[in-house]
Amino acid sequence: MDNKDGGMSSASRQQMTATELARKRVLEAYQHRAQDYRAPTENSPAPQIKQEDWKKYHSAWQDYYQKYYGEYYGKAAREYVARERLRLERQMMDKQRKEQEDAASKVPEKPKEIIHTITEESQEVQNDFRSKIQSKAQERAKKVRKSKHFIPLTVGLVILVGGLLLQYNQVIAANIVAYVSPGNSEVTEITEIDPTVAIAVHENPTLMIPKLNVEVPITFGSQTDVKSMNVAMANGVANFSVKGASARPGEIGNFVVSGHSAGNVYGTSDYKFIFSGLTRMEAGDKIYVDYNGVRYTYRVQGTKVVEPTDVQSLAQVANDNEGVPMITLITCTPLGTSRYRLLVYAEQINPSYENAVTPAPSESEGGSDSDVSMPSNQDTPLEAFWKWLTGQQ
Repeated sequence: MDNKDGGMSSASRQQMTATELARKRVLEAYQHRAQDYRAPTENSPAPQIKQEDWKKYHSAWQDYYQKYYGEYYGKAAREYVARERLRLERQMMDKQRKEQEDAASKVPEKPKEIIHTITEESQEVQNDFRSKIQSKAQERAKKVRKSKHFIPLTVGLVILVGGLLLQYNQVIAANIVAYVSPGNSEVTEITEIDPTVAIAVHENPTLMIPKLNVEVPITFGSQTDVKSMNVAMANGVANFSVKGASARPGEIGNFVVSGHSAGNVYGTSDYKFIFSGLTRMEAGDKIYVDYNGVRYTYRVQGTKVVEPTDVQSLAQVANDNEGVPMITLITCTPLGTSRYRLLVYAEQINPSYENAVTPAPSESEGGSDSDVSMPSNQDTPLEAFWKWLTGQQ
């Protein structure tokens, strides 16, 4: 069937028909308006156009413009969509053709592609390894930089700990040495002397304590001041002779012996810890003294702690045991300090003292109680420095 409308589509023909109808309505409204209109005269004014006619007129025009421009813009939109569809189809065809050409060109070079892929992977491994090394180096550098802030603190802490160890080395060492000796072990060579059996004793005055495994020389004749006593105790233990307690072994009264319980670890004396275990002595333990070819045996009665200036307590031991030869061992307590004095007092049980004599007072007994204090341990580094600074020594 021939197309009499010049190849127009059905939708276009319908649109043109609607437009033509709208145009005819406009013309009809316009003609109707012209018929009703007449020129005004003196006796006849201009006729008024009815409101309904105006509405019909405007409605006809609106319908015409809607039909006309609807067809115009609809046609433009359809043409634009058609062009875009054609452009997209061409792009898709070009892309497919290019991909086919690229795939065909890569087939002969497959070995090269594999080599290139391996090279890329190797390069990635190297880069990853290098980045890890750099990261670790940066972390360590940060730690080193941060640690510099702690160097002064660390040095200060080391100095503080070193100072404390130096100051209190006596406390630490004395508490260790006090329990190193084999306490409660029997020393068979230290025994009571049987009057009927001759036995060799030490040629020089010697103190022996089997429980503490102590065997130490005794120095006699030292002055009672601290400096003189320290010189004497550097060579063992020393007789501390004061008013009311100036007896010698075998004499009625109190024979007093002083020894160190602690000393500086860097000191040269071999006897700075000789009485460190004296706190372990109990009632019934034995003490032996070799003096002038005789071995004297003593049995411990008890212990007590007194102030360093309480020398009267030494005379009190003799007074409480009137007519009995006594021995009292003195040392500093608590271990490592010189705060108090520990007294261990014992009575002579051998040989018999029926004919023992009481020593006569002498000038060597020292001054009044207020002028004398019991011997002390060596000064700590801080105490020695303070005394040197204040001119006390």
